[in-house]
Amino acid sequence: MHFHTKAMLSSIIFGLVSLWFFLLVHGDGFTSINYGEALNKSLLYYEAQRSGKLPLQQRVQWRANSAVSDGSEAGVDLEGGYYDAGDNVKFGFPLAFTITMLSWSTIEFQSQLKDNNQLTYALEAIQWGTDYLIKAHPEPHVLFGQVGDGDSDHACWQRPEDMTTPRPAYKIDEDNPGADLAAETAAAFAAASLALKPTNETYASLLLTHAKQLFEFASDHGGLYQNSITKAAKFYSSSGYEDELLWASIWLFLATDEESYLDALEGSSGGTRSRFSWDDKYLGAQVLVSKLIFEGALDQDIYGHFKIDGEQFICNCLQKGKNNVIKTPGGLLWFLSYNLQYVTTATFIATTYSEYLTTFSTTFDCPDGTIQPNDLLAFAKSQVDYILGSNPRSTSYMVGFGSTYPNQVHHRGASIVSININPAPVSCQGGYDLYFNKDAPNPNVLDGAVVSGPDENDNYSDLRSNYEQAEPTTVTPAPLVGVLAKLALSFK
Repeated sequence: MHFHTKAMLSSIIFGLVSLWFFLLVHGDGFTSINYGEALNKSLLYYEAQRSGKLPLQQRVQWRANSAVSDGSEAGVDLEGGYYDAGDNVKFGFPLAFTITMLSWSTIEFQSQLKDNNQLTYALEAIQWGTDYLIKAHPEPHVLFGQVGDGDSDHACWQRPEDMTTPRPAYKIDEDNPGADLAAETAAAFAAASLALKPTNETYASLLLTHAKQLFEFASDHGGLYQNSITKAAKFYSSSGYEDELLWASIWLFLATDEESYLDALEGSSGGTRSRFSWDDKYLGAQVLVSKLIFEGALDQDIYGHFKIDGEQFICNCLQKGKNNVIKTPGGLLWFLSYNLQYVTTATFIATTYSEYLTTFSTTFDCPDGTIQPNDLLAFAKSQVDYILGSNPRSTSYMVGFGSTYPNQVHHRGASIVSININPAPVSCQGGYDLYFNKDAPNPNVLDGAVVSGPDENDNYSDLRSNYEQAEPTTVTPAPLVGVLAKLALSFK
């Protein structure tokens, strides 16, 4: 009997210790995730992705100047901007979406970013992108949409400071149009003008001029941009341009208050979407229309279907809809491979909508229940917590955050020793031999990068060759910037 009592006591103690450890790891009881640190790192990531001549205040010290003569072959200055992912190509389509989402994050959560002492860095990240986009738009109906060739670039493993690959520049114009690329870049300019107007009204006005010109170009010259910039087709192929035209028109209305931009709303809202991404902006448009309805700027009777469609997507994410988004066993939304880019946009939508509901003291109904603002914030927190380490692997998928995170990120610059430490050039194939194939952590920590993340069963393989899971992109953390600013103040 005494033996059984001891065994039972040991079992109870073990159970309590296990529960304590679970709560510790999951941040639900004894500890909390430092969202402010994650926010800081997410903006550091954009400094690591900078192309061109780096500014004096550059914080990521393992990077140096690179690709300073971009555009020279085409007779235009295309120095600057951001490298897209783990490669050294500047793809204009996802870059423009990145700037739009960084701007939207900053517009919606400006006060929270300021309270976290990160607003300046967020604005700098936006302007680094728009400075480049201004150069890429030298004439009203000309837009350079790519620098670098994906095939030749991907055949080499070199840090950007050593690039020996060709840097051709590709453009759209009236003879070779791309309404999706032009409209998304117009959206980026318009959103950025709103984000930057409080601190630099003159610059914001310049951005708005570019936005108007590109929207006119997109409206008058249809077509998919990859039919003109064929080198983009296998990397960032667009499925249509109607969503970009709608999205851009709403951003231009918000930036100008000119009702002519609302004409685009007479078309389709896109229905209930399955995701929100660099290729599908319908949900973003639906949510912005919803805000305008809440504010009384648009008529619910005329535009209410936009609001209903956007809310149904949110219902599906919260598992209260008609067509719920799949979840992994660990609780992460699962959309597609390269999954976390879709999770971060969905999380942003939920957080932003929570703000709208709170501001206007309202709720909305899903097929399976009424949604309160706190329901949305709790959902957003659950997804962010998973990304930051509260998951079955206890791994943070934000690089440099937490005690365990991906060490072999698929990223040329991070995986090769800094040129500031060893200036000896790394050749195209030499990079594969010396660094890509080396089974060791990257010498540079790519702070704030969010990799594509685990599969639908919560599995992740930390291998540099595993680009499908281990490569980060600029589109992924942009929506998180605003969300992290909100969570940092709500859950201290």
